[in-house]
Amino acid sequence: MLDRICAGRVPSKPHLVFRSEGGAQYYEECVTRDGFDGAFSILYHEGRPHEAEPVQASGAGFRAPAAAVEGHLLRRHYRCLELTPAGEGPLQSRRPLLFNADVVVGFVRPAGADAAYFVNADADDLFFILHGGGTLRSVFGDLKFGKGDYVCVPKGTLHRFVPDSGEPQAWLSVECKGGLSLPARYRNAVGQLKMDTPYCHRDFRRPLFTGPLDEQRRDIVVKRGDAFFAFRARSTPLDVVGWDGAAYPFALPILAFAPRVGQVHLPPPVHATFEARGVQICSFVPRPLDFHPEANPCPYPHSSVDVDEVLFYANSAFGSRRGVGEGSLSHHPAGIPHGPHPGAYEHAHGTARTAEIAVMLDCHAPLHRTADALACEDAAYHASFRADHAAGASDA
Repeated sequence: MLDRICAGRVPSKPHLVFRSEGGAQYYEECVTRDGFDGAFSILYHEGRPHEAEPVQASGAGFRAPAAAVEGHLLRRHYRCLELTPAGEGPLQSRRPLLFNADVVVGFVRPAGADAAYFVNADADDLFFILHGGGTLRSVFGDLKFGKGDYVCVPKGTLHRFVPDSGEPQAWLSVECKGGLSLPARYRNAVGQLKMDTPYCHRDFRRPLFTGPLDEQRRDIVVKRGDAFFAFRARSTPLDVVGWDGAAYPFALPILAFAPRVGQVHLPPPVHATFEARGVQICSFVPRPLDFHPEANPCPYPHSSVDVDEVLFYANSAFGSRRGVGEGSLSHHPAGIPHGPHPGAYEHAHGTARTAEIAVMLDCHAPLHRTADALACEDAAYHASFRADHAAGASDA
């Protein structure tokens, strides 16, 4: 998905007999995408990777998204940091907030490490780290992550999160059921990122592979069809001696994104960072604003007739909005115009820079909200767009 890398010990060609120095045979596992036509990685295990036995799966994972009462068609705002931490590891503490058939947008506030290894067989998982950090441990090695990072876990990857202790954790989660990729237009004919893309290969961090690891953990949770199934392995699943391929976890700091600027306001696709079926994911980062002498650098009012727009705020430096800040999640559904709060558009002329940091999702299918979303909703948000709206809950 990024580029091909090789780590540890591998044979000279795939599908050959491969043995340890002592003569024991290693077991090849091919992890493929799009059948056998997409990106793939090949791992070499000390033991048979397909011997885990099913066990009882009670309380194995997070709740599947379920639609709450839809209510009126409104612009909505959710204060994610008001959600009560679940007091468990990332696998149990993920809280779905908005969803459709393509994507599930949620929030994670883990209080510890995952007790079991997890395989999401439904989707690629993308996380944005608002607070905290730690290690993503997988069959591909350890991947360190921290505040401001995107972390991608490809579908089918056996892994667990080990957050840093003593540090509050708060992560945006985006479950991409149609797969996640970099925009195709950013690559040249041989798959290399072009020189004019907003990031380069050097910006991405790959897992650090050190060889087999036994954490004395044998439980594996697999998510398939929004249900969770538990298995128990005979030996450590992290028994990989080497691997090569192009499908593996990675991290990308949002501040590595190099934004485009122009004389007048550029549309959101110039901020595209990832794409998936039914959704485009964009990064808003600190940058100079539009430099035409008569430019209005504030986003213009917009009637989005084909997409629901979701914006997750990593700070409060968003000039077009009042009452939003770190951990805010706004949802502007298709069918009604959205745009800047009163006063922002009218007084933006002459503003030279923005310090905003935010993640935006443009979703092509309508999003439904869950009971957890309702629990942290700012009920005054829609009314805050009226010019005569007095300061209230949404301006706090």
